[in-house]
Amino acid sequence: MSDIEVTVGICAYNEEQIIERAIRSVFSQKLSGIIVKEVLVVSSGSTDGTDGIVTRLSEEFPELRLFRQEKREGKNSAINCYLDNKTCGIVVMLNADNVFGTDDSLQKLVEPFRDPKVGITGGRPVPTNDKRDRIGFAVQMMWHMHHELALLHPKIGELIAFRDIGTRLPTDMQSDEDIIRMRLEQAGYVCVYVGDSIILNRGPETLEDFMKQRIRVNIGEYTMKKTYGYSIPTWNTRYLLRALVDSIHELGFHPVRMLDVALIEHKCRRIAKKHVESGKDNMSVWDRVDSTKKL
Repeated sequence: MSDIEVTVGICAYNEEQIIERAIRSVFSQKLSGIIVKEVLVVSSGSTDGTDGIVTRLSEEFPELRLFRQEKREGKNSAINCYLDNKTCGIVVMLNADNVFGTDDSLQKLVEPFRDPKVGITGGRPVPTNDKRDRIGFAVQMMWHMHHELALLHPKIGELIAFRDIGTRLPTDMQSDEDIIRMRLEQAGYVCVYVGDSIILNRGPETLEDFMKQRIRVNIGEYTMKKTYGYSIPTWNTRYLLRALVDSIHELGFHPVRMLDVALIEHKCRRIAKKHVESGKDNMSVWDRVDSTKKL
C-alpha cells in the first residue's frame, strides 16, 4: 500500500499567541503510511510576530514554508495562495488558532482517502471553553450539536482534508470549506465525517464576540444558499432538533440555558439573512474575534 503525501495549509493573521503550538501539533502527529510533505503558512498582512515565529520554526522543520501577503486579503485569498503553491493532491486545511487534540487525529482524517470515492473529510472540533458560564455553555452546545448533526449528515468545518480538483475560491466571499465540498460533490466525490479526528479550538468568551462570530458564519452559509442554491445541513430544522436531543446526553438537560442559546442563534440568523438580502458585503475580510485566541 503506497504512502499518501499531504500538504497542510495554514492561514494566519496576527496569530503570534498560538501559531507555534498549531505548527508543532502537526509535526508531533504519529503517522503510518501518511507523509506530511509540506506545511504552507500564508500570513495575510500580519503585523505582529507571526512571520518571525514561522521563519524561526522553518529552521527546525524544513517542510515548513512561509508565504506573506503584504495586505490582508481574506481567508479565501490565502487558501488560494497555498493551493497554488502546494505539490500534493491531498490538502489538509488547519486554522492557525487550532491544534490537534490527539497524536493520531491527522492519521484518522487522511486515512479515508485510500477510497478513491472520498473527496473530502472533516474532523471534530472540541472547544476548550468552560461550560459553566453562559457563553462557554453556548459554545459547547453549538459544537456538540455540530458533532451530532455531522453524524446524521456530514457537516465539516475547522479541520478538513480534501482532494484538490482545481477548485479556487472566490475572494469576495467568506465561504471556503462549503464551496470546496460543493465542487467535489458535483464531481461525484463523497464527504466523510471523522468524529474521532479531534481538533481543539477556542470559542468566544463574550456575548458580543459570540454574536459577531455566529453572524459571520451565518452570512457565509446563507450566501451559499442564495448564490449557489446549496443547502447547509445546519439550516435543516429536522437535523437541528435531532442534534439537540442527542447533545443532551453529553451536556445534560438545561432547558433555560439551551433556550437562551437558541434565541441568540435565532437573532444572529435573522441579522445574517437581512444582511445578505440587503446586498451588503459578504465579509470576505472579517473582524478578528480576539477572545478565540486563548487556546
